[in-house]
Amino acid sequence: MQTVTASGESPDKALYRIPDVVEILSLSRTVVYQLVNDGRLRSVKQGRTRLIPASAIAEYVALLEQEAEEAA
Repeated sequence: MQTVTASGESPDKALYRIPDVVEILSLSRTVVYQLVNDGRLRSVKQGRTRLIPASAIAEYVALLEQEAEEAA
């Protein structure tokens, strides 16, 4: 498993499979797919495989931080 930096960049990977994203974000598979379906987490498809760009993971984390600040 590769680590995503705060800027969303990974030294080795630009795209992550769903099981990797589940581990990175500490969310369930169902929640990750719901975020994709709701448009809160960007994804791309290569053939039948759903992939999440490293930048999309960073954007989602930034969105959560922004929402937390607005709620405070």
